[in-house]
Amino acid sequence: LPLEGEGDGYYSSGSIAGSKHFGVWPLSQAAEACFGTTKWPADRVVPQGSIEFEVENAEAVAAAGAELQRAGFELLHPARTEPWGQTVTRLLTADGLIVGISYAPSFHVEEPA
Repeated sequence: LPLEGEGDGYYSSGSIAGSKHFGVWPLSQAAEACFGTTKWPADRVVPQGSIEFEVENAEAVAAAGAELQRAGFELLHPARTEPWGQTVTRLLTADGLIVGISYAPSFHVEEPA
């Protein structure tokens, strides 16, 4: 895969067909994003992968999170806006998949016609 290192153990590409963004996320960074610490909590299943679903706007992230909670899912954190502008909420499945609902403004920039 054509992945580029970002110097902190994170590797990514924005040029893989069928994907807006593909990344290899170190566990310490996943822990930081989900729990605010670089150590994954011992009482949680260790994630084996993560996927994020992009929605139409930041408000849709919060609405999706609320819908997931009503369906019985526990969110790792409520919808929040990260320093780089992405709004995201996440849950962790019993088999170790981090599922994110996300709005990244950079993915919604319209190309000139």
